[in-house]
Parts: sequence; structure tokens; C-alpha cells
Amino acid sequence: MKDALSGLGARSRRPVKLSRTELVTTRLPEGEDCPLILEPRVEGLELVQWAGENRAYLEEELARVGGLMLRGFRMGGVDGFADFVRATSGAPLPYTERSSPREVVKDQIYTSTSHPSDQEIFPHTEQSYNLTFPQKIYFHCVTAPTEAGATPITSTRRILRELPRDVVERFVARGYRYVRNFGDGLGLSWQEAFQTAERAEVEQYCRDSQIDFQWLGQGRLRTSQRRPCVARHPTTGELAWFNHATFFHVSTLPAPLVAHLRSLYAEEEMPNNTFYGDGAPIEPEVLELLRAAYLRARVAVPWQVGDVLLLDNMLMGHGRQPFKGERKVVVAMADPRRWADVVFDGPLPA
Repeated sequence: MKDALSGLGARSRRPVKLSRTELVTTRLPEGEDCPLILEPRVEGLELVQWAGENRAYLEEELARVGGLMLRGFRMGGVDGFADFVRATSGAPLPYTERSSPREVVKDQIYTSTSHPSDQEIFPHTEQSYNLTFPQKIYFHCVTAPTEAGATPITSTRRILRELPRDVVERFVARGYRYVRNFGDGLGLSWQEAFQTAERAEVEQYCRDSQIDFQWLGQGRLRTSQRRPCVARHPTTGELAWFNHATFFHVSTLPAPLVAHLRSLYAEEEMPNNTFYGDGAPIEPEVLELLRAAYLRARVAVPWQVGDVLLLDNMLMGHGRQPFKGERKVVVAMADPRRWADVVFDGPLPA
């Protein structure tokens, strides 16, 4: 009997490996199909270790749903967030060809866009205007606002499904053109956007990135780049509405600001503006259709301190609600992809 009991005790001391489903629960926001919210069943579950052991599962769910909210895990602040990015994607990417003001927190971890707290940030996909863009974007809530301030996410697959076919075909055939004007005191300077004070470095970047450029005198610079509008996801093969044609069009800004800018500048002289790829203006009614499709697809989950939101940047756009109180959300980008590998140039499936 003693020997039998000893054997039983020895077996009970072996480490027990719990399955993923025993450690984590999953759910969707009520009435929505994204993001998938993952929460630990056991107190103090360490996110970086769990994620590293379950990276394939996270990749599968991310491609299926488009966005994952990891809530209630133990992580260790911004340092742990950086470790989580590395555990699930590799090294975070630098923020190149910048379009919004951000500050470096550490090791390619950035603050979210600096923008007045009483203003909304329209949904968009990160850096889809770059020839090389991040397939994944990560957010971590360090300080939650006292009111509102969520990061709404927007399915690019749904947007594409709901847009009129003739509109999509037009953009597939023509692409869109993004025009920027630097040096008038509005928006980023070219030095900040390109992270250099050397004109020759800007010119080389533009040549390498298929960007037309023109120095206009008095330190002013105009750039123009034609980009696609529809991408094929490299994992699922699905088509997604992946572009900045709506976000950067001047008419997407608040109406008073639009009126002010149009009193000062021609359309091609705006700090940021978009056109069809051949330079023709995008019709106002088409822009209204595009904006409405983004807004119908929005899903907002309020932030809690410690939350991590992981998005497939090709499948989900993101924005920001206005908010009250202090709000600190940090951002990382990872998993670089090239437009040349994902571009869809038609025809659309029946």
C-alpha cells in the first residue's frame, strides 16, 4: 500500500499542461462580430508567455475575425507590451513616411496620434499609402479616459462588400492619388514626415517609394503618389478595401475646417488631399458613399487599463472617439508587407 501511495504522489507532482481553452475564455461584443475578446480563466496569467505558446491560434483567430482584444492578463506595462509584439510578430517597425504627430516611447513603441481630445479620428488602415506597410497594428491602454475615447475598429471586408460594384470597379481600375503639401505651417513638416533635414534623402526616399516630388520654393515640398485601393489578404485570399482615399480627402475633415481650408487653398494645394489615380477629382457623392460605409462598419469597445488590441491592419481599420480625462494608448506596428505582393487589379468576382 505504501508503495502504491508513493507512486500516486509522484504522479501528482508532475507539471500539468493546461489546454488553451482551459486557460482563456473568448467572446464577442453583444450583437457584433468583432473584436474577439480573450480573457484569462486564471488570475495572473502572463500574456507574453501564453501568447508565445499559442501564436498559431492567435494568427488563426486574427485572420478569421480581424481583431483581438486581450483583457485581464498580466503583462508588465509598456515593456511587456513590446515583448508581446515580439512574441507574436517579431521586432516592431519604425514609423516611416509619417502623416500624424507621434512620440517615441521606447524601441519603436509610439504614442497614439496627438489630436485634440474633443475631435474624432476617422477610421483608416495604417500606412496603406506606403509601398511597404504593417500587416499588424497593436494598441495598449496605459491610462483609460474617464469618458468615451474608444478605438473603434472597422471591417474592410464589410466595407468592400457594401460598396456599389461600379464604384469599386472604378477604383480598382484607376487607383487613387494622394497629394501632400509641406511647408505652409499646416500638418507635419517634410522634415518630420521623412525624419530627415536633408533634401537629398527625401528625394531618394521618394524615388525608391514611387512618389513624385516637387520643390516649390521657400522650403515647400509637394509629393504625389498613386496607390491601389483593393488588396488580397496574403493568408485568407479575401479581398479588402485597403487605402487612404477617404481618410485623406479634405472633405472628410470637420465642415468648418473644410470651409477654412478651401478659402485658402486650391484642391491640389491642400496639406492632404486625394483624387482618382489619374488626377481627376473624386465625386462628392462617391465620397459620401465611402464615408457612410466606414461608419456603418464601426465597432467600439471601451478601453480598460492593461488592454491590448491586436488588429490585422489589412482587415480592420481603426479610429478614435472623442474623450474626456487623461488618455494614454501606445501603438506598435509589425509584420511588414509589400503592396506588390497583395495588390488586386481585377476583375472583381461575380
